[in-house]
Amino acid sequence: MRRNAPLQVAWLVTSLAGLVAAATALADDTSPVGRWVTVDDDTHRPKAVVRIWEEGGQLQGRIEKLFRQPGEDPDPTCDKCTDSRKDQRVIGMVILRGLTRDGDEWSGGRILDPENGKEYRCYIEGIDGGRRLKVRGYIGFSLLGRTQYWERVDESREVAP
Repeated sequence: MRRNAPLQVAWLVTSLAGLVAAATALADDTSPVGRWVTVDDDTHRPKAVVRIWEEGGQLQGRIEKLFRQPGEDPDPTCDKCTDSRKDQRVIGMVILRGLTRDGDEWSGGRILDPENGKEYRCYIEGIDGGRRLKVRGYIGFSLLGRTQYWERVDESREVAP
């Protein structure tokens, strides 16, 4: 038995390293960091691509692309915004900011709806193994709001409407 002890230790170390690597990969899959396709509540069509990144322990999100219908302005501005984003281009606009990790979700931040210019409190949570993002915007407390489900962009193919 003593002859096999180094082999058993090597096997144990290799197994533990594999488990740690698998757990790390799984944790990364549920991270909200990345690119997401937002979906229109009414038509259920893709609406925009939002890139989320972490900066200083907080999540931020910027609109990278809009999916516009024929006759819609391909490069709209936020004419209904009331803060520094008023009359700024929607493409490139930061609409998600200030979210901090709270267990499995990110909360305490704000999300802007460029269509009506209103900013809401929000929280987000990765679901379905990180393939979808539950985004809840609300006024006051989370019962008064709406939830959207964003889809993670498959980076191996071009995003199309």
